[in-house]
Amino acid sequence: MSTSLRSAVAQVEAAPSQAAFEYFAERFAFETDCADVAASLASGYDDFVLVDVRSPKLFAQGHVPGALNIPHADLTVERLAEFPKEKLMVVYCAGPHCNGAQKAARRLAELERPVKEMIGGMTGWRCEGFEVAT
Repeated sequence: MSTSLRSAVAQVEAAPSQAAFEYFAERFAFETDCADVAASLASGYDDFVLVDVRSPKLFAQGHVPGALNIPHADLTVERLAEFPKEKLMVVYCAGPHCNGAQKAARRLAELERPVKEMIGGMTGWRCEGFEVAT
């Protein structure tokens, strides 16, 4: 194969190592994953509130054990008053095909709440084989 031809993957050069490091390191400030949430919940940590931002109907059909159901449209100052303002909120929705978690995260940031998204949502949670509450 000719070295002058480049695959679709390599057509755009990879970022310099320092830029890649900074980019990927920064993502941890915005995201967590299902395995880290499961391990934290199993260990009894209470330094975050896990929020399922889907509809009550979808929540009833299956959710992460211990999650609260607050649809993203219901994230208001009044609804959040029960939580200390500095408490980390971890939001999730159905999965990668859904942007409810991003809408919720944006809203929480707008309300000056610390927030992270649990990437993968319920799809990721189920794919990992974790328990689902109903």
